[in-house]
This record gives sequence, C-alpha cells and structure tokens, in this order.
Amino acid sequence: MDHLVEIGSGWGGFALYAAQNYGCKVTTITISQAQYDEAVARIQAAGLAHRVEVQLKDYRLLEGKFDKLVSIEMIEAVGEQYLSTYFKQCRNLLKPQGLGLIQAITIEDARYKKALKTVDYIKRYIFPGSFIPCISVLTQTASEQKLRLKHLEDIGQSYAQTLHLWRKNFLAAREQVLALGFDEKFIRMWDFYLCYCEGGFKEGVISDVHMLFEANVY
Repeated sequence: MDHLVEIGSGWGGFALYAAQNYGCKVTTITISQAQYDEAVARIQAAGLAHRVEVQLKDYRLLEGKFDKLVSIEMIEAVGEQYLSTYFKQCRNLLKPQGLGLIQAITIEDARYKKALKTVDYIKRYIFPGSFIPCISVLTQTASEQKLRLKHLEDIGQSYAQTLHLWRKNFLAAREQVLALGFDEKFIRMWDFYLCYCEGGFKEGVISDVHMLFEANVY
C-alpha cells in the first residue's frame, strides 16, 4: 500500500478522494486550525480515520519517507525566498524514485520578475503576501534539489472555465452569502476577483500546471 503525503490539506477533499479511490494511506498537513478541524471531521464521518491522518504542522517540520507526494496550490503561499526550502523538503520526504505531483498557479516567465515587486488586486485584497512563480523558476529550483521533471500539463484554459462557473454559482447564491454576514462590498470584491482571474487564465498571462517530479537517487 502506497503512503501518500499531502502538503496543504485544504478541507480534506483530496486526502479523502485518494484514500477512497486508490486505497492508499494518506498523511496530510496544514497550519490552519479551521482546515484541520474540518478535515478531521470529514475523515471521521467517512470512516477513514484508520487510513488518513491529518496533522497540524508546518511542512518544514514533517519527518518520514513516503512513496508519493502531492501539493495542490500551496506553493503560492511559500514565497520566493523559501522556494528552495520547499523543494528540498519535498525531496527529503520522498523515497528514492518516489513521485511528487505539484499543482501550481504560474505566471508567464517574461512577467515574473516584475510581478514579484508589484502589488496587484489579489495581493492587496484577496491573498496578501501571495507568490506566483513561473515555470522556468520552478523547474530549475526543483532540479537543484534533485527532483527530475517527468511530466508537465498546462490546465489553464480549463481553470478559466472553472472560474467562470464559480462566479456564476457565487452570484446565484448571493442571498445565501448575505445571510452568512457578508456585505455587498464583499460580493463586489469577490465578483471582481473571479472575473480578474478568469481573464488572466483565458489570456494566458497566468496559468495552472501539474508538474510531476521524480526523486533522483544520485
């Protein structure tokens, strides 16, 4: 049975999916108490606590060796200065020739350096301190940490459609959003955010990629 480690639990959805559909053992980590509580509750409700372990822990403190690794859009919270640390830890957590799948939102290589110094709408209002890497920096940094790129798939156009549907569903649930205590300002802010991202993905200024790495043995 493969032992999979997930860096960045989210709300536990992927860990549950992996355990239910592939029968693997999963260790998933988060630094968010809210995400930890929700993920634990969902896993217990599914009767999979014997197979899925959730830890409230910084990824840099995790120990052990795993057959597979996955990290879904957590890298945007790492920061440029810690990118090498992130990939080094991914390598350390994998057994020799173990596979790691990283999903990352990326920006065009030509726009990368300028974006590092720019505070756009998302950095100001949605994800303060967020970091959007480019593919060349990701592949180079991973290679330096003995992770060999095996496959890369760009799913940016699919993500544009996803954002379009998110916005449609969000606006359709306007009254429910207000009932939760959010105001019209929040709705407008989130509406613009979803439009902003959809446009970026459609134009290819930003994208979303799956990068499959193998841990080198040398």
